[in-house]
This record gives sequence, structure tokens and C-alpha cells, in this order.
Amino acid sequence: MEGIIANFRGSQHVKSGNQMIVHVKSVDTKEKAAKLVGKKVVWTSPAGKELVGKVSSAHGNGGSIRVLFETGMPGQAICTKVKIE
Repeated sequence: MEGIIANFRGSQHVKSGNQMIVHVKSVDTKEKAAKLVGKKVVWTSPAGKELVGKVSSAHGNGGSIRVLFETGMPGQAICTKVKIE
């Protein structure tokens, strides 16, 4: 399953460097997003390095998910694809 990183999670002034909001095309409700909790997420950088994260919860009512990565994510990760396993 694939998703697209939408943005960092955070408020207007404070952003969380290792938490990202991910949109999955086939998931459009909060209930469907809740079924993905605990799954592994892998983002591959342009250099080939893989950063691994885990789905922590649903985000909002539209089916987005919140992903907690091991390390901080670079800004270039926004609008790129991730694999959900």
C-alpha cells in the first residue's frame, strides 16, 4: 500500500520533526485509518537511505494517518511516496 506525505505534524508555530501526516488514497474515513495503526512505514530518500516509521493513530476525520518516524524527517520528504507494510 502506498501513501503520500502531506506535511509535518504540529501547530502553527511548533512542528514535530519526526511526526508526519500521510494521506492514503484508498482510505477515506477515520475507521479505515484506525485499522492501519501499528503498520510499518518506509520512506526512501533520493540517496537510497530508508527511514522507517510506525503508524501511531488516525489524524482527523478524512482518513489521514499520523506516522512516527525513528529520526527527524527532511523537508524534501513532503509530497513524496511512502510504502505502508
